[in-house]
Amino acid sequence: MRITIPSKRRGTVAPLLFGITLGALLGIGLYTFGYARGASYLSNDPKACANCHVMREHFSGWMKSSHGKVAVCNDCHTPPGLIPKYNTKAINGFFHSLAFTTGRFPDEIIITDRNFRVTESACLKCHAEIVQSIRATREHRGDVACISCHRTVGHM
Repeated sequence: MRITIPSKRRGTVAPLLFGITLGALLGIGLYTFGYARGASYLSNDPKACANCHVMREHFSGWMKSSHGKVAVCNDCHTPPGLIPKYNTKAINGFFHSLAFTTGRFPDEIIITDRNFRVTESACLKCHAEIVQSIRATREHRGDVACISCHRTVGHM
């Protein structure tokens, strides 16, 4: 037995499947965004970073550190400027979500090369005057990272 679709209805199947797929993706996205408190990540509130259990220790360390009184997470972990900041947040958010959804994340957070460069740049920008003085009086190689000596400054 062969089922044929009348020619009038053939053109409605593809848009219907597209609509169902789009609706499902939108529903899943909105649910996930709501469940994960996605809107909080658009703010500068450091509490948003502590939404994930793996960040709570870092949040607590930041609160106790000298930086906890003068800087928020975005000051050190996103580049300056609206577009670069939210581009970095989008990239990190996607990969963090992917890691937590799939369960493939290390127990100890490992910074990516890109995020390391962003953070290092923030250190050098905020502390430019003192860094310039240090490099002027000492033989300091330009490739020495701030955290090689100041590992716990931002997150005790």
